[in-house]
Amino acid sequence: MANDKKFVEEITAMNVDFAKWYTDVVKKADLADYTSVKGCMIIRPLGYAIWENIQVELDRRFKETGHENVYLPLFIPEGLLNKEKEHVEGFAPEVAWVTHGGEEELTERLCVRPTSETLFCQHYANIIGSYRDLPKLYNQWANVVRWEKTTRPFLRTTEFLWQEGHTAHATYAEAQEETLRMLDVYADFCQDFLAIPVIKGQKTDKEKFAGAVATYTIESLMHDGQALQTGTTHNFGDNFAKAFNIRYLDQDNTHQYVFQTSWGVTTRLIGALIMVHGDDSGLVLPPKVAPTQLVIIPIASHKGGVLEKATDIYHQLNDLVRVKIDSSDKNPGWKFSEHEMRGVPLRLEIGPKDIEKGQVVLVRRDNREKIIVALSEIKTRVPEILEDIQKSLLAKALSHREAHTSIANSLEQIKESLDKNPGFVKTMWCNEKACEEKVKEEAKATSRCIPFEQENLDTKCAICGKPAKTMIVWGRAY
Repeated sequence: MANDKKFVEEITAMNVDFAKWYTDVVKKADLADYTSVKGCMIIRPLGYAIWENIQVELDRRFKETGHENVYLPLFIPEGLLNKEKEHVEGFAPEVAWVTHGGEEELTERLCVRPTSETLFCQHYANIIGSYRDLPKLYNQWANVVRWEKTTRPFLRTTEFLWQEGHTAHATYAEAQEETLRMLDVYADFCQDFLAIPVIKGQKTDKEKFAGAVATYTIESLMHDGQALQTGTTHNFGDNFAKAFNIRYLDQDNTHQYVFQTSWGVTTRLIGALIMVHGDDSGLVLPPKVAPTQLVIIPIASHKGGVLEKATDIYHQLNDLVRVKIDSSDKNPGWKFSEHEMRGVPLRLEIGPKDIEKGQVVLVRRDNREKIIVALSEIKTRVPEILEDIQKSLLAKALSHREAHTSIANSLEQIKESLDKNPGFVKTMWCNEKACEEKVKEEAKATSRCIPFEQENLDTKCAICGKPAKTMIVWGRAY
């Protein structure tokens, strides 16, 4: 048992140092490793398997809403990037440049894509000519590079994986409908598939995407009370279309500019999974996203019939859930700790005594409840328990968010709430940028979003006392 304990003792406790706990889980659960390039990471098999499950599920949802996958180049010529001034200024500090091809200096620098708006715009200008060509509903799965000053695996890295949707429409109303539709897709995915509750809302003008008319977001709360922007969608209006001359002939044979959107989520979702559901024993994965949903641990597998019975159970469940047998020669306690560390939602123990009694022992990862189940009932009970774990993790995360959401009526109350009960703080706001900047300066918090679900908390702005125009959510964020 000493060795079993040591496996978990290598993780720093959450309440001692949350940042160190996070890093320990990433490394110990074999999600990622560091490289010789600062800010870049190796995504290890478990981490990448989680990303694959995220990718497959989102891709299915995108295709159900009519989107097609494409792939655009990694490099963007400097002249093309400079076509949309506001967009370029927003990304300038993070851009990585290629100046040489082999030993030859390039006549024009190439940007390693931080995002692909300009490439999509150039492409759309070439392929859109008529109203019959619209809408264009495209998505690409790709990697991007942003030269971050401070990095942390999955949360903020120099290179990361993502999907970026880029669409073109005939009218502003259609673009707006698309922008909100995809926000709903993200919100439903996070809550249904990842068991992460989100707040949907609009970003302030100060926080919106460079070049966008409006940016919308889903915001989630981590275990330490820090906020995480989990996904965003952007309505570009015709800003990019005018810069890139993307026009179409309407039914009256008149040239019109298209209206565009973009939207994306990244491997940061894996960081969110860790920080929303993890505990002091490591990763806790919701069953829907877990690469392995059930691990079978044979107890005393050297004894006759145990491994055979474990294999029989595997074949019974293989078509129902993602299942593995751990038949390694490690002792059972070590295996328990290892699979707990890796977040496997459900463990099945089977030994000689269980075979005699015609039963198995199921152990839930989320609450460690042990459940005795008859061998004849495992095909029914295992999927039922996995479904309950999924629902329980969402309920637990929602309860945590509610317990760490405060209401404030002054700047002092905002600061006090964030210091004493880290989380979201709701206030009324006058919509003035000066108040937003004051909160950032004095409370070290940013506006997370203007929620779609508004509440009338007061008649005055909590920061300046002027008449309030909207309710806003503040938070300290990753």
